[in-house]
Amino acid sequence: MKKLLLIDANSIIHRSFHALPPLTAPDGSPAGALYGIGSILLKLWREDRPDYAAALFDRPEPTFRDRKYAEYKAQRPPAPDELIAQIVAAHDLFHAFGIRTFECPGYEADDLIATLATKFAPQDGLRIVILTGDRDTLQLVDGDKLVVQTFNKGVSDTTIYDEATVKERYGGLAPRQLVDYKALVGDPSDNIKGVPGIGPKTATELIGRFGTVKNLYAVLGGTGGVAGEGGKEMEKLRARFGAFKKEAELSEELVTLERNAPIEVPPLEDLAPIPGMDGPAAYFEKMQFASLLKRLIMPAAAEKEDAARSAMKEPKRQAKKEKEEAPKNPQARLF
Repeated sequence: MKKLLLIDANSIIHRSFHALPPLTAPDGSPAGALYGIGSILLKLWREDRPDYAAALFDRPEPTFRDRKYAEYKAQRPPAPDELIAQIVAAHDLFHAFGIRTFECPGYEADDLIATLATKFAPQDGLRIVILTGDRDTLQLVDGDKLVVQTFNKGVSDTTIYDEATVKERYGGLAPRQLVDYKALVGDPSDNIKGVPGIGPKTATELIGRFGTVKNLYAVLGGTGGVAGEGGKEMEKLRARFGAFKKEAELSEELVTLERNAPIEVPPLEDLAPIPGMDGPAAYFEKMQFASLLKRLIMPAAAEKEDAARSAMKEPKRQAKKEKEEAPKNPQARLF
């Protein structure tokens, strides 16, 4: 199958910014996050170069979610100037790889990802991979044809979520049910409250049982629902959560990705990256990313150096592990 890579640009820029030490470009501008993105893309291009790719950006203007809920993401501190500068500069890096960039005032990168994914998902012989630093796009996962690749630690260790992986992580819930799940449990990272008193376990149980938030509150309101519901258990649920229908509905609206954002979606063929690696090489040289340039030009030598460096560190890691795992009481070794 051919591969379409949709990149949550702001997400991986933030991750690179916080995961890597501060670096500067030859002109003195901050470049640590740019180095991280370059490293990620180079690894992807060497291991499984996509046939098509696009990078999606947030915009600084308020979104439709801000208009619905003034406290949306209100807890987040302003982005530092060094980060903002690299978000702007990252467009040039993506273009060096031949990756088209998209942004739209009033919409987040995730909405644009949802829009492009919805547009191209019906095409036969195409697998869509969403590269992101968070899990907000898991609601889009469809079998193993539309998957999400997220980072676990740093910028190199990743996990791919297909439908089976999503169900395993979220107690059997399907990707499409994660909207309902988050409507109940909320999303602290975006300052979405959800329903008071509902945590992950309860949310999983309720959505597993009732299917959707809409059906849950139809049952609690006595206007429809699941056969056999009633009795003391329903009264307890009604007493605990029945008064929070509006909160659940608002949270559901906020966490649902917009699949029809007003952007001009080009033909899939127009998203094919430029052949070859001349663009990335020129960018790395301009930014004086010597190690990335070496990995690009002499990948075998770079891999050999990385392996040697890891081998030198391994005895120290093993000694540290043994020290951490050793019994705190020396006498315990005797029994």
